[in-house]
Amino acid sequence: MQVKPPNDFAPHFRKSPVTDPWEPLYSRWLDGALQIGLNIRPAHCNSRGFLHGGVVAALADNAIGLSCGKAEPAVPELVTLSLSVDYAGSADVGQWLQIEPRVLKAGRSMRFGDALVTADGAVVARASATLRVVE
Repeated sequence: MQVKPPNDFAPHFRKSPVTDPWEPLYSRWLDGALQIGLNIRPAHCNSRGFLHGGVVAALADNAIGLSCGKAEPAVPELVTLSLSVDYAGSADVGQWLQIEPRVLKAGRSMRFGDALVTADGAVVARASATLRVVE
């Protein structure tokens, strides 16, 4: 079952060899943060048929990092120093996965953010990250 992305989501602009097999990815800017979404397909799942935790971690890192990079003052590049993911549920093929990040603190040399990850509105994970501004 293919879930139609919400109307304000567009194809994700940031391409990466890591996420290429997971396309199509969608994103939208909302309240100063970049949300990422996708329709869960078998390519996103583990051997048991559930959404793979590594997909969640990679997309949360992407959403938090891009959001923190655009926070004031905007910076051209960040690197992730720490990423923590707490899993709270599972998700299945056909569900709409959405990563909703927040910028918690945007300093000159460090940025901090977190994200809530949902599948059809149900929480499946929470992530937090510490990022360093690259000079």
